[in-house]
Formats: sequence, C-alpha cells, structure tokens
Amino acid sequence: MTVTLRGISTVVPPTVLVQDQVREVFAAQPGLSRLARRLVSTSFGVSGIETRYTVLDELTLDGPAPDGPALFFDRDSGELLLPGTKARNELYAEHASRMYVDAGRAALDAAGGIAAEDVTHVITVSCTGFYAPGPDFVLARDLGLPAGVQRYHLGFMGCYAAMPALRLAAQLCQADPGAVVLVVSVELCTLHLRTSDDPDTIVATSLFADGAAAGVVTARAAEAGERALELDAFATRTTPQGEGDMAWRIGDHGFEMVLSNAVPSIIGEHVTGALRPLLAGQGALAEALDDGSAGDAVAHWAVHPGGRSILDRVESALSLRADQLGPARAILREYGNMSSATVLFVLRRILESAGVRDGDRLAAMAFGPGLTVESALMTVRLGPSGEPA
Repeated sequence: MTVTLRGISTVVPPTVLVQDQVREVFAAQPGLSRLARRLVSTSFGVSGIETRYTVLDELTLDGPAPDGPALFFDRDSGELLLPGTKARNELYAEHASRMYVDAGRAALDAAGGIAAEDVTHVITVSCTGFYAPGPDFVLARDLGLPAGVQRYHLGFMGCYAAMPALRLAAQLCQADPGAVVLVVSVELCTLHLRTSDDPDTIVATSLFADGAAAGVVTARAAEAGERALELDAFATRTTPQGEGDMAWRIGDHGFEMVLSNAVPSIIGEHVTGALRPLLAGQGALAEALDDGSAGDAVAHWAVHPGGRSILDRVESALSLRADQLGPARAILREYGNMSSATVLFVLRRILESAGVRDGDRLAAMAFGPGLTVESALMTVRLGPSGEPA
C-alpha cells in the first residue's frame, strides 16, 4: 500500500526580523562582555540568514511602536527585557492556537478531495510551549473535525520532531487504509530569545524563528497534477556523542537552548552512518551511499537547515552538489531555523521547484537533542496525469 504526504502548507507570522538589525540590537545590550559582543557579531553574520519571522510585533524596528507596555523589547532604550516563563507560555497559547488552525486549514484546502470530515487522526508537534486542552483539541474544534477524531501530540522533541510525526502518520495509514492524518507543527522559538554572554545561547539567538507547517498523510490517491510525496521508509539513529551539545530545558525566563559549536562536526562525522539503515535494502541507493555517490542516486535532499555550518558539513560528508541543498539554504536565508516546522518548509520548496519530476527520489533529514538524526526516503509524485499542477 502506498502512503503519501499531500497538501504541504506553511504559515509565518507577519512581523519580519531583519538579521542585520537584530544583530545590532543584541550586540548593544548592556552588560555584555566584549567577547560576547564579538560572538554576537560573528554568529549573526555567518548564520546564512537574512530574514526571520516572529509573533512578537514589539520586536519590529520599523514603523510605530505597538501599543501597550513593553514585555520583550523597550524600543526607547533599545533594551531586551526578560519576561518569565509563564508570560512567554501564555503568548504561545494565544498565537500558536491560531497558527495551528491556519496551517491545518491550508493543508486540507491544498490536498485535493480531502475535507475536514474525512480526517481520522490529528498529530500536532511543538517544543516551544504547552497548554491543555492542547493544539490537537483546538484543531479538532476549530476545523470542525469529526467528534471521534483520534488526537496525538508530540511535544518537546526538538528540531527533528516532524519526522517521527510523519512516520507515526504513515504507520496509522498502513494499519488502517482509510485513515486520513492531519499533521501540524507550530514553533514559536522567538518567545524564548534572550540576551546572554553564553556562547551557546548566542548561537541559538542568531538562528531561531517562528513558523508553522502542515500536511495530510493518507493512502488516498492524489488528484491529477497534485504534487505529493510517497513515504517509502523512515529511520532514526542517535550519535555516539553529542548528548550534551544540543538540549532544550525549561528555565525561569523561558526555555533554554543548548546548541554548541560542536554540533556541525558531530553531524558531519555521523550523517553517513545515520543514513545507512534508511537505505539498507534499497539496492543501488545503499551502494551509492557507501561509494560516495549518494548525490547522484538521490535527486533531492530536504535537510533541516539547523544552521549554515550544519548544511556545509552534510554537503561535504555526502558529496552532494551545491544545488541539492539549494532549497534548504533558501529556507534558512528567508525564514531562519523554525525548529520542527523547518523541514516541511524545505519539502514544500522542493515540490514547488521547476526541476522536480515524477518518480524522483528524495531523502529528508532532521537533527535534534540526543544527538538524534531522523531520516526518511520519499518518492515525488505529480498525480495521475504525470504533469505538474
């Protein structure tokens, strides 16, 4: 039975953060050491990011200041403030609920022939906030899903979480050929940004952004011309080192991200081994991985752009062509790192590209705490007509 990912949709909040402007704000914070100021300048400058998006309209530097008291940023003094975790999480519940619904509705609209009453399962994903009844409940209520829809939430897994969400959705469809699974990821990372002398915090501050993405997983055939992805195989591996180099903890002033400079080299060293179980039994694809020609055997690579250095290491380790990571680099440049939602942005960008062809193979990868590597092998399908939409 063939299970496909259809209707991939993405949503971002309206406030744009220009990377150069944000760098100047963080570098000018009182109390930073001279070394920290240099680290801010370097981390923001080499991030590969030009713009990001945030739900916090008070962070904008353009136009009039928003009404009301400042919570995160005092524009008059230029000082970043330090709200508590409760205040941050209340904003998460407010903004995330809307983005879950917007992304979920867009995915249903984009998946031809699928209506809200057809959805049998909901899987929501996030690591940047919590509330209950949760986003799975909000989606079912606000989209008018069936009263008996089964709901699951994958929380606090980090940047790789969309991949196990897709795997779970595929398993549900394999167990029940009539299943229609709505998968929605919402991450509001900017709610947890803070000024700090800590190098890991500075690196995280230079990368993370807000965004949402959704898709429909089902065994139902795609409509003519619809662009979709067959979900062929999944694999998960943890690297033998790096447990302390990427972590996500709850602090008194938001969630605290640990993202050390060692992460890119750890991923570069172990990415080939992490992909080996995914391609085992795939004949020529497995051989291509071992002989260094994976870039020739697999046309498209949807790699989570955790940072420019991570993409550089993956490209080198797998001997990929520069254009094969073009979509990932473009998403990083335009949107930043939106944690678990980001790989879905990359998948959508690949599907919408002019060069994609029916039957192309695609490998997707995302990385997170553990250090965990989640991967998937997919096949591009353009619908029964075999022609682009």
